[in-house]
Amino acid sequence: MKEILQELERRREVARLGGGQARIDAQHARGKLTARERIDIFLDEGSFEEFDMFVEHRSTDFGMDKTKIAGDGVVTGWGTVNGRTVFLFAKDFTVFGGSLSQAHAEKIMKVQDMALKNRAPIIGIYDAGGARIQEGVAALGGYAEVFQRNVLASGVIPQISIIMGPCAGGDVYSPAMTDFIFMVRDTSYMFVTGPDVVKTVTNETVTSEQLGGASVHTTKSSIADAAYDNDIDTLLQVRRLIDFLPQSNTAALPEIECYQSVTDPDMSLDTIIPANANKPYDIKELIQKVADEGDFFEIQASFARNIVCGFGRIEGATVGFVANQPMVLAGVLDSDASRKAARFVRFCDCFNIPLVTFVDVPGFLPGTAQEYGGLIKHGAKLLFAYAEATVPKLTVITRKAFGGAYDVMASKHLRGDLNYAWPTAQIAVMGAKGAVEIIFRKDIADPEKIAAHTKMYEDRFLSPFVAAERGYIDEVIKPHSTRRRLAQGLKMLRNKDLTNPWKKHDNIPL
Repeated sequence: MKEILQELERRREVARLGGGQARIDAQHARGKLTARERIDIFLDEGSFEEFDMFVEHRSTDFGMDKTKIAGDGVVTGWGTVNGRTVFLFAKDFTVFGGSLSQAHAEKIMKVQDMALKNRAPIIGIYDAGGARIQEGVAALGGYAEVFQRNVLASGVIPQISIIMGPCAGGDVYSPAMTDFIFMVRDTSYMFVTGPDVVKTVTNETVTSEQLGGASVHTTKSSIADAAYDNDIDTLLQVRRLIDFLPQSNTAALPEIECYQSVTDPDMSLDTIIPANANKPYDIKELIQKVADEGDFFEIQASFARNIVCGFGRIEGATVGFVANQPMVLAGVLDSDASRKAARFVRFCDCFNIPLVTFVDVPGFLPGTAQEYGGLIKHGAKLLFAYAEATVPKLTVITRKAFGGAYDVMASKHLRGDLNYAWPTAQIAVMGAKGAVEIIFRKDIADPEKIAAHTKMYEDRFLSPFVAAERGYIDEVIKPHSTRRRLAQGLKMLRNKDLTNPWKKHDNIPL
């Protein structure tokens, strides 16, 4: 028996070395950790249970039968993050460059199936060069099998992708179908076709970083939700995100002990809105004052910065925050902001995370660039997302809520549960200047008349009380009581039961 156990341990040691010490050293020289090191950092200490350590590929073409390495380029298994079960796979760049073979795909498929069956999050750590060319269509078939499982798991369990090296070709589509993608600055990149192919086909000369680096995908394409400076920081931030998320769409929201009072007023909020209606303020300050301990995990912070989305807690339970950002483009809604917020709202609705919306929006961004770019359809995505959502929806209008953007931002008309307004709220079809110039077009040459009309319009419409008179606003509240009001509302809505008419699925304007 002793010899058998020694042989088992020897095989394990060989498998743990992956492609060998030289390739591990090369990985470290690039500023990257190995697949197993990443898993050790990401999971609770000693919690990792590995599957399929000894799996090898079955290819015989191009001399592959003479080159077999245990594990075949991916490490799979399960463990815990702060005591909560997660499943994961980590591509091992030291083994065949992390390329996907049929056996490699089967390992991922197994862990995907187990995650779905046991209703726990699945995390994919990518550092790979795409399909294993020597296996041809068998590798392509493996990709499609993985993609199919991504789709079936969507909206059932959280799926998170961490890009920690190259991610090219077929490898990019699985992360694209997951809920969140995180990247590492300077060492990770994603693209369908690499710089060499781009050069051949389009004659463009571009580097991997310029084509699909973290800066591109966090600021321009919106593919990635965030990027961090190194492997360790990225893994720790994803651990932090997982703490906010439920295990599945039927699991209870995670709750932690809350030490911050929800009844103490925050008097600083009474002065957060500037006296000048055209002067900006930072909506993130409001979010951090409302969320427990100021803890806010922002999603896509570098993209469409005129809207802010992310997770926080109120009285220890997770909520999703969506807020117009007056500091950027005056908080206007454009195509990018609408898409960003719509995706976030739909994620929260999938996983029963209540939505808190702070509204300060002057409308939709005008101009040919927006109209030609499909603003109507993109804006409709956010409208659609809020309208279909059945989770508790709490809205606070802090200042401007003009035009169709008032409707879109979780208004009472889209089944908002609690719609509050601060006394500074202005709810109207448009701002006073534009409205008066249209209504009183004949007086436009007389500044005194225009000033009188503007004052009349402001008194009549630019206050929350007209909407409150009609019941579109449930209450006009004092800013310093916002956290208390939201906490009470969330408590009251905890047993909310609302279902949409049966359908196979909706047809959101993609």
